Amino acid sequence: MKQEVRVTNSEWYLINCLWEESPRTLMQLVPVLKERVGWSKSTSATMVRRMSEKGLIGYDEKGKTKYFYPKVKKEDVVVQETRDFLKKIYDGSIGMMMSALVRQNDLSKEDIRELQEILKEAEDKAE
Repeated sequence: MKQEVRVTNSEWYLINCLWEESPRTLMQLVPVLKERVGWSKSTSATMVRRMSEKGLIGYDEKGKTKYFYPKVKKEDVVVQETRDFLKKIYDGSIGMMMSALVRQNDLSKEDIRELQEILKEAEDKAE
C-alpha cells in the first residue's frame, strides 16, 4: 500500500511549480511564486526548506547552487487530496458528489461522455 502524501495549501503552490518544470533553483522559483501567490524571497526559501525536511522535494547540488525537484508524484497527491475531499464534503460518497454536480447542471455533454468512458473502463477492470 502506498504511503499517504499530504500537502498543505501553501505547499501545493511550490510543488506545483516543480511539477510544471524541474529542476529549478530557488532564484528561479522566487519570481514565479511572487507572481502567483505574492511570496517574498524569504517566504519561498522557508517553504523550500520545510518541504525538503518533510521529504516532499529534494535537490541536487552543483557548486553552490541547489536544484530542486519533486520527490512525490502529482498523481499520488491528487488521489489523496481527492479522498480527503470526498470524506470531508460527501462522507466518502462519489454518488453524492456526482448527484450534487448533476443537480447544479455543472456537467457538459463532453463531461458526461468522459465519465461514461471512465465508468465503462472501471467496470471492465472489475470483472
